[in-house]
Amino acid sequence: MSTQQIEITQIEDAIDRALEEAIVDLVIEDTSTAASIKKSIFEKLRAAIEEATEDDEVPVGEDITETETDEKPPKQKKQYIIVVSDPDKQITQELTGWVIQIPEEESILSVRDNIHKSLYDFNASRRGRKLPVETIGEGFESVPGKAFKNYGINVKTKTPVFVVTTDNILPKVAKS
Repeated sequence: MSTQQIEITQIEDAIDRALEEAIVDLVIEDTSTAASIKKSIFEKLRAAIEEATEDDEVPVGEDITETETDEKPPKQKKQYIIVVSDPDKQITQELTGWVIQIPEEESILSVRDNIHKSLYDFNASRRGRKLPVETIGEGFESVPGKAFKNYGINVKTKTPVFVVTTDNILPKVAKS
């Protein structure tokens, strides 16, 4: 039993004792009215609650069942990858592809397999059996992101984007 549960039972016991005392006191007093009964019970309850919560750090009215484990885990770092469409295995000036994001610690070598697995899973689903995808591009465009998220993939662009190649050299400008 946790300390919070013990504290809750202690508060409940104090309230029960206060109610019993209030009822006994009122039964002894023959001249009391309904209003004075209510007032007396509320005063005894308030005193019992204050007494029970004096030693606790939790103020009256706050939820004492909250735990420290409600904190969110740290955000997972991710890296971007461009999946390039090159069916002829030739790099040309005009390439198209899709931008996806994977967890930072995941290997980029497994991305292709994870994309295939997510699309196979989609084709096995009810919606996928009705409208199966046949290409990766069609999968990026029409398959919901939830199918990819199961494999740690976030598709950032549903439609292909152009990829520009570069030789990674900054040309020097001639001084005039």
